[in-house]
Amino acid sequence: MSKVAIVFWSGTGNTEAMAELVAEGVQSAGGEASLIQAVEFSPDELDAYDAFAFGCPAMGSEELESEEFEPMWDAVEPELSGRKVALFGSYDWADGEWMDLWRERTEAAGITVAETVIAKNYPDDEASDACRALGASLV
Repeated sequence: MSKVAIVFWSGTGNTEAMAELVAEGVQSAGGEASLIQAVEFSPDELDAYDAFAFGCPAMGSEELESEEFEPMWDAVEPELSGRKVALFGSYDWADGEWMDLWRERTEAAGITVAETVIAKNYPDDEASDACRALGASLV
């Protein structure tokens, strides 16, 4: 059984809702999903999982959350090469550019991003379906 870590930070609950939908997708495909707050995840845990979905909303001027998510990301990013990784998150303004920037940063670090999903605010039906599909694709 494939074990998938769904590591996220959520300020308003939108990205948390997306994380729960990703977990539904993992479970529907026969995998085991672990929902983990970003502050509770470290590089030491990477080998316990087969795949990863990282979720963070757009903050500030199209940035990752800087107090909890980005420090965790900075710690695990050097260890993610060769692992199955997907990115997701919500936004409220602009057009979701933070995800493009995050994906570019991740790929520049030598990490292949399997998939990304974004939602404007709370995930609508289309974003919900995309989150479930993302989860299933990681199994």
